[in-house]
Amino acid sequence: MKKIFVNKRYKKLLQEAEANRQVNIDKIKTIGIISTDEISKCINIKEETDIIFDFTSSKIISFKDQIKKGESSTLHFSDKSFGWKGQVKDPNLKSFLDKPFDLLIGYFNKPNLYTELAVLHSKAKFKTGISKVNQNLYELEINEIPKNTERFLVELKKYLQILNKL
Repeated sequence: MKKIFVNKRYKKLLQEAEANRQVNIDKIKTIGIISTDEISKCINIKEETDIIFDFTSSKIISFKDQIKKGESSTLHFSDKSFGWKGQVKDPNLKSFLDKPFDLLIGYFNKPNLYTELAVLHSKAKFKTGISKVNQNLYELEINEIPKNTERFLVELKKYLQILNKL
């Protein structure tokens, strides 16, 4: 039942995002990454991002189906991080999403209501991600599979240089 209400909120936020989309021209100095736990376990996207973009301060948060008691919730979020109306109720997730990152990378390749909702709630200035998830989430999509992290990031860096964001 909760998923029905969250889905309604998701659709409304998606419409608002499309109507209010403005591409920011600021240079990228901060990077946030939203991923899934399955991908984060296999690939260290944060480390790869820091190396390729020559950053040391990127932040990551991953969606996990269930967060076990005692497990750090500063690195993960779940469906329980959202209320019935799709609002963010987990303070760690809210803190992450409220940061005005210059670049947000949605590093997941399968549609997921909660990761997509997190991207929509993010206050990031420029959003990018893997294509074929939901083209309405991002200003820029890269067609790559998650296990090819380096190729994804090199391609992303190339486009960001063309857009004069680096």
